[in-house]
Amino acid sequence: MHRVVFLLDIDNTLLDNDRVSADLRAHLDATFGRERGERYWRIFEQLRVELGYADYLGALQRYRLETPDDARILEMSSFLIDYPFPDRLFAGALDAIAAIKQFGPAVILSDGDAVFQPRKAMRSGLWSAVDGNVLIYVHKEHMLDDVERRFPAGHYVMVDDKLRILAAMKEIWRERLTTMWVVQGHYATDPEAVKRYPPADVRLASISELGEAARTRFGS
Repeated sequence: MHRVVFLLDIDNTLLDNDRVSADLRAHLDATFGRERGERYWRIFEQLRVELGYADYLGALQRYRLETPDDARILEMSSFLIDYPFPDRLFAGALDAIAAIKQFGPAVILSDGDAVFQPRKAMRSGLWSAVDGNVLIYVHKEHMLDDVERRFPAGHYVMVDDKLRILAAMKEIWRERLTTMWVVQGHYATDPEAVKRYPPADVRLASISELGEAARTRFGS
């Protein structure tokens, strides 16, 4: 039983996933043309609605069914799998993880598929930074019992860019959870998305502020 466990989202919390998507969009347009690139993103959004998470490789598989004779799709998969994710870590992300580990275990808690999201965690260096404590679910806010079973603690901290996730987890764990909202990425800066949910317990302008916030709350 730990005193506190820190749960960390990946996309737009530790890693600039908006930049990853922008790079992918540019590569698609250059390789397949704007029209086919836009078709991929329409499939991607349809799949996100169906699954509840972003599935880049799943969208590519579905796109392939529409263009079975286009061999360049194989190159597209390599672009995703071999993407230089370390270059997209937010400044101070690894330092922030190192800082909070003096107060309790750091655990990646992310939504995503079973192939690309783990690959992203490994390639970026996040997997090793949290000592292999990586949990990836379809809907992480629905899996808190499993989180608690794997990492029992008196208190939890959830660090995320989405107020929706923080609010849903707070509704379940209540006073056992401190929510930390990192204002990075398009979800955190969308005023319509932000106003739908109550504020987090702690607001961080960037992930680099996490270490000091943890020290203030849990350093005694």
